[in-house]
Amino acid sequence: MGAIDQVFHFITSGSIGGLPPIVLMVIIFVVGLIVGYLIHLFLKIAIIAAIILFVVAYFGFFGLSLSELKGYAAQYGSIVYQYGVLIIGMLPLTI
Repeated sequence: MGAIDQVFHFITSGSIGGLPPIVLMVIIFVVGLIVGYLIHLFLKIAIIAAIILFVVAYFGFFGLSLSELKGYAAQYGSIVYQYGVLIIGMLPLTI
């Protein structure tokens, strides 16, 4: 019980940069909710766009061949990896 008491004591009476820890906890929680909602919204839009793209390609309105996909992967693949790593690496820093 001693460790739990120390944690509650720190939360209720400590100070981080002049602010009580509970205030910082609430701010981090709200920022996490906002970032999580935006990621959820972006992924939902990306999934819907991918489904629409596959349906359009299936009916032949937009041609997707294996050679074209390999060309796109060779041309844009490294850029996608770089930006993906940057985004995934920066997300924990915003919280």
